[in-house]
Amino acid sequence: MTPPLVAVAHGSRDPRSAATVRALVDVVRAQAPGLDVRESFLDLSEPRVTDVLRGLYADGHRSAVVVPLLLGSAFHARVDLPALIDEVTAECPGFRIRVSDVLGADPALEAVALDRIAGARRGGTGVLLSAVGSSNPEANAVVAGLAARWEKRLGLPVSEAFASAAQPDIPAAAARLRDRGVRHFVVASWFLAPGLLPDRIASLAREADAGAFIAEPLADDPRVADVVIGRYAAAISGLLRTAA
Repeated sequence: MTPPLVAVAHGSRDPRSAATVRALVDVVRAQAPGLDVRESFLDLSEPRVTDVLRGLYADGHRSAVVVPLLLGSAFHARVDLPALIDEVTAECPGFRIRVSDVLGADPALEAVALDRIAGARRGGTGVLLSAVGSSNPEANAVVAGLAARWEKRLGLPVSEAFASAAQPDIPAAAARLRDRGVRHFVVASWFLAPGLLPDRIASLAREADAGAFIAEPLADDPRVADVVIGRYAAAISGLLRTAA
């Protein structure tokens, strides 16, 4: 059997988040006809990735590729997910599970995020590149690197702005840009789906600028699906090599 693709997102109490993940997985299915693609979640939403993997094993599959729908390689990718995979393989003898790279700062995703703010610029505009934030400095540095690259590309002041766990947060990033002469804010989204954290970011941005432009998340854009399929293809080649 061709190993199924198990897409795993973080999960959220906000139903919009899971709905967006399911819509993205539908696009992946449409772009990879014949491939068995399942959605799953680490927590807070159903089905859990462990349940999906156990179900595949019960159906006779002995290999699978898990693609983390994560934009950064932080705690969920480095600790949570490997622990859940180990839990499943301990219960399912002979089940080979390959975990792909996270979606990360792929150029295709960067292009989607930039398209979301196209046309929103005006005089005195600055860009707040909003992201979740992490206790892992390396994950935050990736977002800061994106912000620096965007500033050169757009010719506008750009600052990273984190929803939690890291600085600068939205108020601090807005103050940083105001010190550079910015009067109007465009909030770019480095989020895959809507949810509580993007809503918090939007609220704080509108406190700084009532007319702030708030971009939509990356969501189910076909280019995001292409990246998911690409991560699967890279991982399955490694899985097949180890089986040879």
